[in-house]
Amino acid sequence: MSVISSVEASSLLAPVNAFLQCETPESWIEEAKQEDNLRILLTDHLICELKAAQSAMYLLRRYVADDETSKVLLGWLKPYEDFTYRHEGDWESLNTKHLSKSVFNVEGLDPFKKDMLDKMVMLIKEELHHFYQVLEIMHTLGFDYKSVTSSRYANGLLRHVRTYEPEKLVDKLICGAYIEARSCERFAKLAPHVSEELGKFYVSLLRSEARHFEDYLTLAAAISNTDIEERVKHFGEVEKSLIESVDETFRFHSGAPVAA
Repeated sequence: MSVISSVEASSLLAPVNAFLQCETPESWIEEAKQEDNLRILLTDHLICELKAAQSAMYLLRRYVADDETSKVLLGWLKPYEDFTYRHEGDWESLNTKHLSKSVFNVEGLDPFKKDMLDKMVMLIKEELHHFYQVLEIMHTLGFDYKSVTSSRYANGLLRHVRTYEPEKLVDKLICGAYIEARSCERFAKLAPHVSEELGKFYVSLLRSEARHFEDYLTLAAAISNTDIEERVKHFGEVEKSLIESVDETFRFHSGAPVAA
């Protein structure tokens, strides 16, 4: 994994912190520092990486791919889903799977769809590479993969998505931006409180995660018929509430832990 200097890390985090309306509560960091919670954090992080890839894949299938390509994409992602949700397959074999833009018929795509294709394929590749890296770390630590329940976070954002196009797509892209930005912020918050190796891994993720949130915002602004500032602000308020309010379930994106 590549090492990022403190100067580069600060530079990457500046737009992330400016975008988010709040910092992670100190109480969440204190909970995350507990050794007993490391397995939960890594497991939920792993699942979040897959969900990020699934969300990007949904956008490609819904707005870019034809029916035949959509079937190819579903089949390509299936081994990851089988392992994560159905506990089927060998995790080490997942490192052999690589998505290529060559499966898409790009003829006739408008500039927005071409840009979405480029950004989402790169995002999927990176998220699933991170997925595999977390599995490697868990294996090194002797943690067998056991699924955990989801947090309220993503659904808490998505329930505010409008139901008509292109506003639905705009809102989904903005939600994606917040999820990626919060992930980036939490990697940086966690890094000083875990092992040196795990801390370096979290810091190494900042480059891609910081770019991901900006990619989502770029696409949202490009497809919207109006300025997206008000929707960004709205989802920022929703996201802040989810992060700062008391949350009974401790997860990678959970809110403030219940006081002991």
